[in-house]
Amino acid sequence: MFTGIIELRANILSTEAQGTGLRMCLEAPSEAWDVVLGESVAVSGACLSIAEILSPAGEPQSIGGKGSRLAFDLTAETMERTWFDELAQGSVVNLERSLKIGDRLDGHLVSGHVDAVGEIVEISESGDGGRRIRFKVPADFERWLVDKGSVCIDGTSLTICEPSAGCFEVAVIPITLEITNLGTAEVGQRVNLEADAIGKWVARLFPGAS
Repeated sequence: MFTGIIELRANILSTEAQGTGLRMCLEAPSEAWDVVLGESVAVSGACLSIAEILSPAGEPQSIGGKGSRLAFDLTAETMERTWFDELAQGSVVNLERSLKIGDRLDGHLVSGHVDAVGEIVEISESGDGGRRIRFKVPADFERWLVDKGSVCIDGTSLTICEPSAGCFEVAVIPITLEITNLGTAEVGQRVNLEADAIGKWVARLFPGAS
């Protein structure tokens, strides 16, 4: 589980086709990351396992750290459900390690299972250093758009504003623009979306309520 509070962003160093999937490699952030082989990391909202850790010199190791390279294997299912079919060297992704029991839950509960892919259709300055970003979503994701409800966008926990006609907006504050890939987002960019887990459980248990 995750919280949608992004720790850092990273650039993709390389991608390599692997059967029907893909192996992607990124450099661990400059801050020491004590991740271990097999650990789950939310990469732009998708829960992925660390398949390999290499030292800056290219030697295999079991624990990550400053400058180490982290490799993730993406299955065909992951490629189909995310925007990762567009991954390339230089792509920017958001990173969050999994939640520990006893940690503060500053965002909302996020599983790392992407529900849909949305598209940025409008970006405007909010006048306070932040931005308003408007997203278009697939028809089957509209049911999860609740005004002031939670949504996870490329792994980032945000609050839904003004949902209507298959779209919704979010207000992004300056620190979020600085830490996440939303700071360099452009109109037309695709993003991974995960609906609030509580809403999905309510719909599952009480189908007539939706």
